[in-house]
Amino acid sequence: MKFNPSIHRTLLAKRGRAAFTLAEVLAALAFMAIVIPVAIQGLRIANLAGQVGQRKAAAGRIAERVLNEWIIGSRLPGSAQNGTLQDGILEYRWSIRSQAWPEDAMNLVTVQVVFPVQGRDYDVRLSTLVSTGSTL
Repeated sequence: MKFNPSIHRTLLAKRGRAAFTLAEVLAALAFMAIVIPVAIQGLRIANLAGQVGQRKAAAGRIAERVLNEWIIGSRLPGSAQNGTLQDGILEYRWSIRSQAWPEDAMNLVTVQVVFPVQGRDYDVRLSTLVSTGSTL
C-alpha cells in the first residue's frame, strides 16, 4: 500500500472540522450551570419527601398506640399527658389532650406526635371521641 498525501490531507481537514468551537463549549457549560443546581434541588426535595413520609407512618403508629393505651387504662388522674417514644434511633415526642365535645356527653381526645426531619419539626395528630361515662 502506497502513502497517498492527498488522502492524508483530507483526513486532517475532516479531523480539524470535527472539534467543538469555543462558543459551543461555553454554551454547554452555561446550560450545565443551570441544570445541575436544579437537579440537585429536586433530589433534595425528593429525599425530604421520602423521609417525611416514612417517619409520618411511624408517628401514626405511635399515635395510635398511645391513644389506645390511654383509652384502655392510663386515664387515671395524674397520668402522663406527654412523653417520648423511641423507634429505632429516632425519638418521637407525643402529647395527649382531652376536651369536651359540644354535641354529646363525650370528650375529644387528640394525640399529637412530633418528629424532626432535616432540622425541621413535623407532626401527626390522631383524634377520637371517648364517652365521659368513665373516669378521665
